[in-house]
Amino acid sequence: MAYIVELKNVSFTTQNQQIVQNFSYQYEEGKTTALVGPSGCGKSTVLKLSAGLLVPSEGEVKYRGINMYSMSRKENLAFRKEAAMVFQDSALWANMSIFQSLELPLHVHFPEMKSQERDAKIRSVVREVGYKRDLDIRPSQLSMGEQKLIAFARALICGPTMLFLDEWTESLDESAAHRLIELVQRQQNEGHTIILVCHNFRIVKAIADFIVMITDGSSFSTFTRQQIEEDDDLARYIEGGIAL
Repeated sequence: MAYIVELKNVSFTTQNQQIVQNFSYQYEEGKTTALVGPSGCGKSTVLKLSAGLLVPSEGEVKYRGINMYSMSRKENLAFRKEAAMVFQDSALWANMSIFQSLELPLHVHFPEMKSQERDAKIRSVVREVGYKRDLDIRPSQLSMGEQKLIAFARALICGPTMLFLDEWTESLDESAAHRLIELVQRQQNEGHTIILVCHNFRIVKAIADFIVMITDGSSFSTFTRQQIEEDDDLARYIEGGIAL
């Protein structure tokens, strides 16, 4: 069994508050893992630690067996090209246009790409996610739902094989959410690894291979989709925990 990202005895403290304590987990490559639990349990922090976006106070986070914080610049750049994050608040650059925000990763990871190719790639990806407005406007001119579409487009722009998704359908209407779920399912069909945080049990049940139910920053239980499908009491327990 191949593990693509491993958290080993990881703790994270901020502002004298311990959010995650002695947390260990191994993500299976090519599978979808949902981190779920009540608000404040630390699941978004675990997601960001798994993506190498937070430095643990203790413990190790490994990508393909390499400690993320001892990577060379070349190794880190390769990881950032392969892995992409959609933040809960979208995290778009306020001083850049939508086009510039989508173009920046292409400049970093594909410096040889010609401007016409970048333009074509950007317009193709925004069509995929269903964004229909001007690309020259800034994030402040978009609704929260439109910002989430652009954040998802930015995550897809370099063709990653691993996605980290934090409430990626939040603020979207049903049609837009369905479109992004279909894009995630396409990534699954291509054998990509997906690690997500989601409060919607229906979505979790439909797409997750593994469900990690976090009760606090140190305690969790892991279930498979099959277990949830076969045990109604377990499904209700997880659904109730997510809704808290």
